[in-house]
Amino acid sequence: METESAKEAFDRLRVGSGHDRHRLADGPGPMVIGGVSIPFDRHLVGHSDADVLLHALTDAILGALAEGDIGEWFPDTAAENKGRDSKEMLRIVLQKARGGRFRLLNIDATIMAEVPKFSPHKKTIRESIARLVSISVDRVSVKAKTGEKVGPIGRLEAIDTHVVVLMEVLDQ
Repeated sequence: METESAKEAFDRLRVGSGHDRHRLADGPGPMVIGGVSIPFDRHLVGHSDADVLLHALTDAILGALAEGDIGEWFPDTAAENKGRDSKEMLRIVLQKARGGRFRLLNIDATIMAEVPKFSPHKKTIRESIARLVSISVDRVSVKAKTGEKVGPIGRLEAIDTHVVVLMEVLDQ
């Protein structure tokens, strides 16, 4: 049996990186992160549902596909995107990836927020993301970091997320 060369293996892989930031505002949410409603006395502001984690994930997948960014696909100037569910945007991009013969292998996400504390929610967020993208939960990492009271994160003005994905080209 012939083994795949390192170059052939490398040629089948694509890495994508996504970042998103949404402002925090006073008043009850919902605050949706990774498709999960997080109880909190503040909410994220955005043209869509402001799911900062799913936006970064969608952007990371688009990056791996070299297909632009979430703003090109779902512009905030388009009326149909007002209040749009981020799960729907992710599904559309995943359909493009699968139709293009790409498979999502792994997700590594970092939430940057002073508050709320995400430790009690990380498992549920991981499970939600795994379900949404149809991969095993052991291939989804969700970490949370504070802003150490510095910058817009530390001043409770925003929540950031950064996501890296690994995708495989199924046939070339």
